[in-house]
Amino acid sequence: MNGFSTYQETAVSTQSRGRLIVMLYDGAIRFLRQAIADIDAGDFAAKGKHIGKTQDILFELNSVLDMQAGGPIAQNLRGLYNFMHMHLAEANLKKDPRMIREVIGILEELNQGWRTITG
Repeated sequence: MNGFSTYQETAVSTQSRGRLIVMLYDGAIRFLRQAIADIDAGDFAAKGKHIGKTQDILFELNSVLDMQAGGPIAQNLRGLYNFMHMHLAEANLKKDPRMIREVIGILEELNQGWRTITG
């Protein structure tokens, strides 16, 4: 392993859970912005790859929700994650940047909430 990857691994493993969630949201937003740029460039394979990476992040966020401890908040997050996943699947098929922007808006709002919580 090179020094940079060791640093990245250490940085990720030492972050609080809330900070990791912020990092995941940041990555998802970045991938979706790239997917819009891919659509504009006519690179539909790259668009699909970037949407798929975001869907992977949403799946991971969804799978770690503690439905017992999280109560209604976890239930609402699960509903949002499922909605965004399905919305992105449709956006991918339709090559629709507007639908992608809608998901970016939701992710940005959630991200801002987590940033406030984690300081």
